[in-house]
Amino acid sequence: MSIKTKRRIAIRIDMTPMVDIAFLLLIFYMATTQFKPPEAKAVTLPQSHSQIELPDKDIINITLSKYDSLYVDFLQKEKVVIEGNEVTTTVRKYAEVDKTNVSEVINRARAINLKALIVIKADKDASFGAMNDVMNSMKENHLTRFLIITDNEKEAAMKAESGA
Repeated sequence: MSIKTKRRIAIRIDMTPMVDIAFLLLIFYMATTQFKPPEAKAVTLPQSHSQIELPDKDIINITLSKYDSLYVDFLQKEKVVIEGNEVTTTVRKYAEVDKTNVSEVINRARAINLKALIVIKADKDASFGAMNDVMNSMKENHLTRFLIITDNEKEAAMKAESGA
């Protein structure tokens, strides 16, 4: 008596639906991702050991470059007419200011958004006098609550080790 061997049936997995879903997910994430908005001026931040998470919106940025030039940027809602329809959109406003009128620009930005947080990004090579003038100008106009942004020492060391 001969033993009959069973014939194996080949299994074929159709990968088309999985590829379709992968592309749909990729398109979804590309369409919904919010990228970091461009800065008015790139600065090299000083290092510190403290770490505070900043919110993504409701921020007034004051940037002090290493050449002591000042920039203020904030978000402002504006109405735009598109194809006959009035649409409200958010627009980033930049202003190059000097030490004498920095607090006026901040007050105008605060009038638009009262809960906005004032954030100062000062280059590590900026002069102390320029930063002192900015803080004195803000103090004279009763703007006493603000944050000074720094790089975290641990993250900077990790970046340096990885060669980034």
